[in-house]
Amino acid sequence: MKTLIVLAHPEPRSFNGALKDVAVETLRELGHQVQVSDLYAMNWKAELGVGDFPDNRADPDYLNLPREQEHAFANNAHTDDIKAEQSKVMWADLVIFQFPVWWFSMPAILKGWVDRVLSRGFAYSSGHKYGSGLLKGKRAMLCLTTGTASSLYTPAGIDGDLHHVLWPIHNGILAYTGFTVLPPFAAWMPAQLSDDERQQYLNSYADYLRSLETVQPLFFHPREDYDDNQQLKPGIEARSGVQWNPRAGQSFEQAASRFSGQPKSKI
Repeated sequence: MKTLIVLAHPEPRSFNGALKDVAVETLRELGHQVQVSDLYAMNWKAELGVGDFPDNRADPDYLNLPREQEHAFANNAHTDDIKAEQSKVMWADLVIFQFPVWWFSMPAILKGWVDRVLSRGFAYSSGHKYGSGLLKGKRAMLCLTTGTASSLYTPAGIDGDLHHVLWPIHNGILAYTGFTVLPPFAAWMPAQLSDDERQQYLNSYADYLRSLETVQPLFFHPREDYDDNQQLKPGIEARSGVQWNPRAGQSFEQAASRFSGQPKSKI
C-alpha cells in the first residue's frame, strides 16, 4: 500500500507531529510506502486565486475558478506545487489528513491544500462526483486532535457528535471526490494528558493503522438511493446520521438515533 500523509500543524514537536511519525513508522514496518506533505514546512500557499493560473488562461478577462482549474488540468498548466501534490495523490492508495481541529474544521492551510490540489478536472468534474468521483478507488481518513474532551463531541455534547462536525469534510470533500472514507482517529485534548496517556494514544493509533484492511468504511448513500432531484427517494431511510428523509417518515431525531449505521471513530 502507498500512503500520503498530509500534515497541517506549525510545530514539528506537537502531538500531531508525533501521530504523523507513528504513522510513518508503523506503515513502513508493514512494508508500505509512505510520503509526507508537511504543509507548514513546505510553506504551502493556501489561497486559491489568480496566481494559480499565470499562463494559458481559459479566459484572461474574467476569473472563473472552476473553469480555470479544469482548463489548467487539461492543459498541464497547473503551477509546479499543485502538480507535485496531485502526483502524490495519484500515487497514493490511502491519504491520511493529520491536523488539529480548529473552529470545528481543519486549519486554513489544509483547506487551502484541498482548494488548490483537489481541483476541478483532477478530483471531480461534471458527472464525476461522489460515487463517480475521479478519485474513486482510493481511501482517505482523518487523524485529528482536539482541544476539548470527548464528552463534548457526543450527540448530547455542546460541540455535537464528532461525525456531524466532520460531515463537511467526510462528505463534502472526501466522498464528493470519490474517496472511500475510513472512520477517523481522534486524540482528545492531548495537551492536557500525561506522557503515559499520550503514549497510549500513539499505541492505539499504531494498532488502528495495522487493522486498516479490516476497517469498515463510513456509509454514504449510493446514487441509486436518490431521485432525479438528488433527494433520497421515498422509503429510503437516511443512514448517515446527518441526513434524514421526511419522505421515509423520518424526523431528524429518529435519524440521529439510528447512527449505528456509521462506524464509530477510533479513539
